[in-house]
Amino acid sequence: MSLPYQGKLIPRAKELRREMTPQERHLWYDFLRTYPIRFQRQKTIDSFIVDFYCSSAKLIIELDGSQHYSEQGLAYDEERSAVLGKYNLTVLRFTNTEIDKQFQAVCDKIHCAVQIKLKKSAAKG
Repeated sequence: MSLPYQGKLIPRAKELRREMTPQERHLWYDFLRTYPIRFQRQKTIDSFIVDFYCSSAKLIIELDGSQHYSEQGLAYDEERSAVLGKYNLTVLRFTNTEIDKQFQAVCDKIHCAVQIKLKKSAAKG
């Protein structure tokens, strides 16, 4: 099933791929790019651009910098997660600090989440 998206966001998504944060770059090049289950970077879904998306596991990975912890940022993230949840997508959030200081633990959590989602999908199948 193809997810809806706004075509006008594609140029911005391409720009964000070129201008990844250091933490996004680290997660992409040192884990997700070669992960055996395909992930996409800066994927447009509905009216949003998500950091990383795995379609087979219906999993979104978001890396949160300090702007996400303001009252406005928290409210926006909550609304965004609710909209994405309507498509049966799971959003995993990690702080930039977690990427910087606990990289292997983040990778382990992502791997476990992918495996759980794939097993659930296979059981339904």
